[in-house]
Amino acid sequence: MPKVTVVGAGNVGATCAFALASGGVADVVLTDIVEGLPQGKALDMNAAMPVLGSPRRVTGSNDLADAEGSEVVVVTAGFPRKPGMDRMDLLAKNARVVGDVAAAVAAAAPQAALINVTNPLDVICYVAMERSGLSPERVVGMAGVLDSARFSAFLAEEIGCPPDQVSAMVMGGHGDSMVPLVSAATAGGVPVSELLEEDAVERAVERTRHAGAEVGRLLKTASAYYSPGTSAALMARAILRDEKRLLPASAYLTGQYGQSGIFMGVPVVLGSSGVERIVTLELDEAESAALAKSAVAIAEGVKALESL
Repeated sequence: MPKVTVVGAGNVGATCAFALASGGVADVVLTDIVEGLPQGKALDMNAAMPVLGSPRRVTGSNDLADAEGSEVVVVTAGFPRKPGMDRMDLLAKNARVVGDVAAAVAAAAPQAALINVTNPLDVICYVAMERSGLSPERVVGMAGVLDSARFSAFLAEEIGCPPDQVSAMVMGGHGDSMVPLVSAATAGGVPVSELLEEDAVERAVERTRHAGAEVGRLLKTASAYYSPGTSAALMARAILRDEKRLLPASAYLTGQYGQSGIFMGVPVVLGSSGVERIVTLELDEAESAALAKSAVAIAEGVKALESL
């Protein structure tokens, strides 16, 4: 019986758990330090399973030891980014939270793949790898799926077509330095550059870079959760079902794209062992330069860990 543990029963974690259970992907253990929160949400979700025709079950827990036997652990625990807060402002707090979680998860489910959702995502992936002791390919960050979905949605809005007709990819760090690949974006197989004026494409690019902040400003008391939660669920499914699915995700680089020793958003193949392959794309000069700049920002975050 496939099993996933989702750490953090806030909006993102609950959305991920519900997507996995309601989609029939796996039984889910939803954990949180707040007593009653994961249990209450699990109870509510389980009542929805007969309505949706799913045989899966969600269990609420306050003990990470209940992750035992999980094939995938999704980490959403930590402090959310508030409006006006830079992602790096979160580093000190969330490095401690995820570091402790990663160590506990590795003890309970040493065979699991770990998907990190907590920000600043790429740097926190490094913390999760270090503290868990898991091999690099079994630690991956949910960023590229979300950012690429946002880019696709904004391009579709500019074009005036259904969002599922747009295919787009975002690489680099999960933040302002991300690299939306305009050259690879298509709608119905047609390059978006042939469907949109340059200023319309640039609007979509800028909205993608700042989409999280835009959601935060509108909600005022919360950050995005439907899109990151479902993005993490898609990645968990790819690993559980050994789909060999090509997705953009934050992976540990060992020379790819000229970078080593950091996690960064790149195209990867996800399967039962985690990141089974990193795909190297031919980027144009501007994209390569932007990716290198993004890597510098991530490396600075990793270096900042030394002072924590």
